[in-house]
Amino acid sequence: MRTVGVEEELLLLDAESGEPRALSTAVLASARRDPTTSGEVFEAELQKEQLEFATRPQARMEDLAAEVVRWRAEAARHAEQSGGAVAALATSPLPASPSLSTGERYAWLRERYGLTAQETLTCGCHIHVSVESDEEGVAVLDRIRGRLPVLLALSGNSPFWQGRDSGYASYRSRVWGRWPSAGPVEPFRSAAGYHEQVRAMIATGALRDAGMVYFDARLSHTYPTVEVRVADVCLDASGTALLATLVRALVETAARA
Repeated sequence: MRTVGVEEELLLLDAESGEPRALSTAVLASARRDPTTSGEVFEAELQKEQLEFATRPQARMEDLAAEVVRWRAEAARHAEQSGGAVAALATSPLPASPSLSTGERYAWLRERYGLTAQETLTCGCHIHVSVESDEEGVAVLDRIRGRLPVLLALSGNSPFWQGRDSGYASYRSRVWGRWPSAGPVEPFRSAAGYHEQVRAMIATGALRDAGMVYFDARLSHTYPTVEVRVADVCLDASGTALLATLVRALVETAARA
């Protein structure tokens, strides 16, 4: 049975007004001080108004869903200590002026991409499914391309942008598409073809490194997995579990083709 892991990005909000607040530094510090919380589960994201967590690889969807529920609750508990709250929303319903996270990487993004980096406050759900090799992974990527828009449609959870109805179920996907590597791709046909495209994008300066490969689905540069990145973060943890189930089924079916 292939294992599945999930990375979710959450909005950090003011508990009273519901407006995005730059709380990630305080929330991360609280989590790392707390002996009951595994501090490495949570990470900073592009903006200080965001927080990311990652589950462990799981074979049972019940266990995966339980982890998502747990880490959402832990994130909310730590945010509450700073007068904040968390929301599983892919964009903020209220106007926001994001605060870019600190560090060399984020400074590079601001210098290179200006408003794209400064304005992007979006939250996605990234689903990792184990594969045996890069060759198997790329074969899977090539075969599931046509199914990814369905996953986006199922997960749509970002109708608002800067306080207005965007007219889209997933405006996050429109905003995220401003990055040079974001979106759908042509077939790679081999692991060598995949890695050559990534190397070429880095060589041109379009990407800082492999971590900036924002394809709708990619080979993880950290784990032996295919990472499907097309979905909005889901409002409810059961939606996340459903997406993970569908993605694992897609990967398994594609690997057998």
